[in-house]
Amino acid sequence: MAADKRLEELLDIVITEGGSDLHLFVGGRPVVRIAGALIPLSKYPVFAADETEAMLKSIVPPDRWDSFMENQTIDLSYAYREDMRFRVNGYRVQGGVAIAFRLIPHAVRTFSDLNLPSVLEVFTQREQGFFIVVGPVGHGKSTTLAAMINRINDSRAEHILTIEDPVEYVFTPKKSLIHQREVYVDAPSFSTALQSAFREDVDVIMVGEMRDYETISAAVTAAETGHLVFSTLHTNNAAQTIDRIIDMFPAEQQDQVRVQLAGSLAGIFSQRLIPRVSGGLIPAYELLINNNAVANLIREAQTHEISAVIQTSSQDGMIDMDRMLADLVHRGEVTVEHAYEHSMDPKTFERYL
Repeated sequence: MAADKRLEELLDIVITEGGSDLHLFVGGRPVVRIAGALIPLSKYPVFAADETEAMLKSIVPPDRWDSFMENQTIDLSYAYREDMRFRVNGYRVQGGVAIAFRLIPHAVRTFSDLNLPSVLEVFTQREQGFFIVVGPVGHGKSTTLAAMINRINDSRAEHILTIEDPVEYVFTPKKSLIHQREVYVDAPSFSTALQSAFREDVDVIMVGEMRDYETISAAVTAAETGHLVFSTLHTNNAAQTIDRIIDMFPAEQQDQVRVQLAGSLAGIFSQRLIPRVSGGLIPAYELLINNNAVANLIREAQTHEISAVIQTSSQDGMIDMDRMLADLVHRGEVTVEHAYEHSMDPKTFERYL
């Protein structure tokens, strides 16, 4: 079977079986992730080195193949059939080509569809500020951001710019004007695209991922100068996120960054996708809202106290991860064991049970 035909068959399996990811690698059978579990497709033979390379080459634009050969890794989006898209990462493992596909649902889902809290609506209606979605890889950060951007698109006439590597959800302009720039295709880097946004009459900026000092610095500045900025980080909770941002800056700039962040931060949303007792996945989350108490802790480098503020500020709309996990257990949505695995503070979680 030709490489592209075999790939189509495997991608169709991901779609029809409700999978989220497909892994192809030399010396092994295809593996699909469904509801968080990795499932080998045992009826398929193991891949030879030339097969996985041919599959990757069939979907990489010719002008980017040399980049893969030089860097041994590549990120791209792949439009499949009429309305399906995959985020793709090609990379080498012990000399052979491996490929990871992540299915991007064709429709951007709402907060309700995703079982996310309605309080997120508040952050989509702000005129400026910095809102960050955090969590491990594969726990729905991009999907949450897409829901927030689409809510703005549904309700406000704004100029929205997304900067992504690669572009994942493709938005249809409604009330808003939306431009989506793909790093390495439309701009050389996240930071370059962010810098040029200051000259593009942009109201809302979504940065797919903040990977370096230059990008974080430009994002903080954008939020300070009247833009509403959304982005993601691979951190575990609000306090760690603030520390990570500040630590990216040289020591002599960190006090100033604390002041900037205290003034521009809107909120931090940390989420996990947990196996549901009834099947599928359900989110558990923490929400930090930047109020006077939080801003003071940021300015004074007392971020270790932020978790305590979240735990005692539910009346202000903040959400504590451990309380949320205990609530999911009480409702019969998740098991104690799965909830415990994602607890921020096991002793606090046990008190809530």
